[in-house]
Amino acid sequence: MKKGVHPDDYRLVVFKDFSCDEAFLTQSCAPSKETIKWDDGNEYPLVKLEISNMSHPFFTGKMKFVDTAGRIDKFNKKFAKFGGVGKKKKEEAPAAETPPADAPAE
Repeated sequence: MKKGVHPDDYRLVVFKDFSCDEAFLTQSCAPSKETIKWDDGNEYPLVKLEISNMSHPFFTGKMKFVDTAGRIDKFNKKFAKFGGVGKKKKEEAPAAETPPADAPAE
């Protein structure tokens, strides 16, 4: 491996998936300002996750709807002024009548 590419500050960190309240302890260099007391009685830095292998549908086999931070509500508010998909505000002008292709020209 190349020297100087990988960080040197690896330490034990707790990653917690808040959508299903599961946590795991592993080594990481991810920054964190919060700490949590682990099962062994020691305090470790805490990294909060929105989704992990414990809650992701691919790994669990079940669909679970997770709306973090109200993203759907924010999207709906942002695009509500456009009226919706497929709706047209302007009325279409009636098409001009054209003679059928097999009609004789005059």
